[in-house]
Amino acid sequence: MERITNTPNTEEYIKILAEPLPRVLHTEDEHKRLVKEVEKLMDLGEELTDEQAEVFDLLVTLIEQYENKHYQLKAATPQEILNELMLARELKQKDLVEVFGSKGIVSEVINGKRSISKNQAKALGEFFHVSAALFL
Repeated sequence: MERITNTPNTEEYIKILAEPLPRVLHTEDEHKRLVKEVEKLMDLGEELTDEQAEVFDLLVTLIEQYENKHYQLKAATPQEILNELMLARELKQKDLVEVFGSKGIVSEVINGKRSISKNQAKALGEFFHVSAALFL
């Protein structure tokens, strides 16, 4: 949604704010409630009034603030990245023997018993056509 530049009509804005009663979110239920309100506004698409667009921006800001605090994604480990790439390409451990040099090393790396060396990361990057940095 685009930010509006017009000053919203105060009476209309207050009327629109009355239904969702936006405030700082503290619970998952409050989060879900505001997400539903945003979805209602999104369904209007290009027909949003300036006042509805202002409320939309406010609700999205509150939702983002809550999600940034409560839904932090943790960084994937090199082994998790390797497992996801293998899954996406439907590869088995045996398919990586050439990259690692032996079945034992492949198994140890995939099971997290051995970390991925710089040389192995480079070889994995070339094998999967991705940056070697993903595996370090």
